[in-house]
Amino acid sequence: MSTTIEVAAYGGPDVLSIVDRDPGHPGPGEVLIRHAAIGLNFLDVYYRSGLYPVPDGLPLVLGSEGSGVVLEIGAGVSDLKPGERVAYTVPLGAYRAERVIAADRLVRVPDTIADDQAAAMMLKGMTAEYLLRRTFKVAPGQTVLYHAAAGGVGLMLGQWAKHLGATVIGTASSAEKIAIAKAHGFDHVINYRDDDFVGAVKDITGGALCDVVYDSVGKDTFPGSLDCLKPFGMFVSFGQSSGPLPPFNLALLSQKGSLYATRPSIYSYNAKREALVASAEALFDVVAKGVVSVDIYQRFDLKNVAQAHADLEARKTTGTSVLIP
Repeated sequence: MSTTIEVAAYGGPDVLSIVDRDPGHPGPGEVLIRHAAIGLNFLDVYYRSGLYPVPDGLPLVLGSEGSGVVLEIGAGVSDLKPGERVAYTVPLGAYRAERVIAADRLVRVPDTIADDQAAAMMLKGMTAEYLLRRTFKVAPGQTVLYHAAAGGVGLMLGQWAKHLGATVIGTASSAEKIAIAKAHGFDHVINYRDDDFVGAVKDITGGALCDVVYDSVGKDTFPGSLDCLKPFGMFVSFGQSSGPLPPFNLALLSQKGSLYATRPSIYSYNAKREALVASAEALFDVVAKGVVSVDIYQRFDLKNVAQAHADLEARKTTGTSVLIP
């Protein structure tokens, strides 16, 4: 039997139940893995609360990234073997000690990367990868604005964007988080609780504004994010930690400078095996070279997952967090 965290009804952290389940044996094209660590993400809150619909309904096992070791392989799996270290991001189902998962969703973890780092970096680091290299290809001399700079994706994206030659502006909610963001690639960090971030961006850029805004906050930063963009700039909305964006007329994009807007998802960007592998290899490369550091600020026992969710929603966490089975 394997410790598993289930959601039987949508709601707050109290709906997370600890149960024992048989993980089963892998079928064709699948492997059984034992988790060493599991990533904690705000995405988990969206699914737990019911904000994001789940195709298979309830009960639900949360968690979109993890690392571990292969225990058993199913028929037709030829490129993995028991004992190998692996990691993944998506599909849902990581909140358990052991799980069966499709082999083509797994990548091998290099010896240079620890298990907890791998669990902490897959979803967040590969999100940073597709945002910077595929959604909007950041180039030297461009200016980037990233909201929630001290979050898990933000700390990785800040370092990576700086390496690509961009001027990187962030927003954060406290002096402590501002200091952490500045230590992770951000040239300027605005305290959005105390300052008007739109006015601050105009001051920082001398009125030139930004080429791209990466926004995972949602309601609280809209439409201000649009006002931070230069003509033909891109608004990238990839989360909604403060609530969903209100409906708006597309004419608003024209009025604010013929802007582009997109709502990307890692599910689409890494749907194909070759895209997944390329993204992971790019991420492993920048981490191995020291371009991007993966700093884990919080570790929670898997059985304390309700407290982990409460801290995450209360913005008590910084950077990356992992659950340890």
